[in-house]
Amino acid sequence: MLTRSTHVFDDATRVTAGDSRWRGHTSDDYWAFVGPFGGVTAATILRALIEHPQCSGDPLALTVNFCAPIAQGPFDLDVRLVKANRSTQHWCVELSQDGGDVATLATAVFAERRPSWSHQPVTPPDAKPFEETLPFAKLSMSWVKQYDFRFVEGELKVGTPHAAPSSAYSKLWISDRVPRNIDCLSLMSMSDAFFGRIFHAKGEMVPFGTVSITTYFHAATEELAAEDITRVLAVADAKIFHRSYGDQHGELWSPSGRLLATTTQIAYFKA
Repeated sequence: MLTRSTHVFDDATRVTAGDSRWRGHTSDDYWAFVGPFGGVTAATILRALIEHPQCSGDPLALTVNFCAPIAQGPFDLDVRLVKANRSTQHWCVELSQDGGDVATLATAVFAERRPSWSHQPVTPPDAKPFEETLPFAKLSMSWVKQYDFRFVEGELKVGTPHAAPSSAYSKLWISDRVPRNIDCLSLMSMSDAFFGRIFHAKGEMVPFGTVSITTYFHAATEELAAEDITRVLAVADAKIFHRSYGDQHGELWSPSGRLLATTTQIAYFKA
């Protein structure tokens, strides 16, 4: 197992507790087109929940709605426990800056994952091992440089727009550029690390941004720790692009063939 030390991802998602709100800060290491990479923003929100003294259980679902741009600098997280029972906790988190309007609105469910009947009817995708797959040539965005993308199928190719729409499907390995053991925080961030499906379909970069993302977690904290992995096998696809918005859905698998997380989102595009 890797020795735990300060990692650029942990620096980027660090939060501190205040009197009534938690405090975070954007990271230049995870910057996207015009704001922070949404996956790291979501992971920061999840960290605030995990570290909250009232938190109980494991992350089950996190939905993040990106309401307005987030500027470089500090931000506040208003964290509220909405409802709790013996099995689940329901949370609401509002991200704002300088006392302004809400820029990001999130809801989360945590659950006590008790022993039960288990069945995984879906089969893991076939793929070459990580070590036998070539790294993807990096794009200029800083957040992309923090990951090691290795496409097995559906590599992103932009430059000359396609005469007709191509497949939006991708299969790839995702790892932190500096290896870090996979936990719920990295799963949350990696669930948003798929490049916009419209880039694949059109063969060009167009204005794009996630509006809402929901990620479901299918492994408890101790189960993830037992996997002892630093990479996931990911698949992503889209079903429709229509009138400025398109969907995107994905799966994150352990190298051993365990489904760790599923995700879906709706994104804006201009094309």
